[in-house]
Amino acid sequence: MNGLSLSELCCLFCCPPCPNRIAAKLAFLPPEPTYSLISDEAGSKHSLHLTDRAEWQYTQRELDCIEVFMTRTSKGNRISCMFARCSPNAKFTILFSHGNAVDLGQMSSFYIGLGTRINCNIFSYDYSGYGPSSGRPSEKNLYADIDAAWQALRMRYGISPQNVILYGQSIGTVPTIDLAARYEVGAVILHSPLMSGMRVAFPETKRTWFFDAFPSIDKVPKITSPVLVIHGTEDEVIDFQHGLAIYEKCPRKVEPLWVEGAGHNDVELYGQYLERLKQFINEELATI
Repeated sequence: MNGLSLSELCCLFCCPPCPNRIAAKLAFLPPEPTYSLISDEAGSKHSLHLTDRAEWQYTQRELDCIEVFMTRTSKGNRISCMFARCSPNAKFTILFSHGNAVDLGQMSSFYIGLGTRINCNIFSYDYSGYGPSSGRPSEKNLYADIDAAWQALRMRYGISPQNVILYGQSIGTVPTIDLAARYEVGAVILHSPLMSGMRVAFPETKRTWFFDAFPSIDKVPKITSPVLVIHGTEDEVIDFQHGLAIYEKCPRKVEPLWVEGAGHNDVELYGQYLERLKQFINEELATI
């Protein structure tokens, strides 16, 4: 998320823009696409083509475990979806909503590594305007995107809600919280969550204004699933206080992971990250 210029601050105070304008200024940084989907002659099946910028770290064998396809959202956009079969005996599939400056190509190696280590399959999608997904990034599209991904995961693969873990990272916590507030699932993981757009831009904000974007703090109390919150204590993009506030509002929170000294983009590099995920998924969810 970017800081706001003086003129933009003045606009917010003097003439508050619509939520989509705030969302666009604060959150969306789609990269140049790092992959493409190649369709077969019938146009019914796609294969994944990664560019060098995707920085794929595995062999063709792992690449063959990834299935890709397009699905349509309620807003009329076609979004790219990816299903990584990381573990043949996985109980859970993670529906992963990624951060704001990456696409599925860049995340593909991470998904394979993460899923293999925590014994989960991973399903993810690119937001409207990211990768080959059509449309433009916006708050409304964000919610429609995860709805379409959720329906595709449920209908295409027949996975039950109790076997789905919703995982949102940074801006990805926004659609994750919105979906989790409407559906009960196996669990929810919120990695560097934000309370709302205004609270990121103006840390002293104490309430949700009518023009605020991403009002996640008001939706969290409606989540009925177990929630694990993860946040770096030195997060320079979304202050640690956001994670604390989100955690306090969760009705079924579990022990959080506060990564001492971690920033916004390096939490995964700390050993306790994988340890906490393994404990939560393989041990705690079995007893909840």
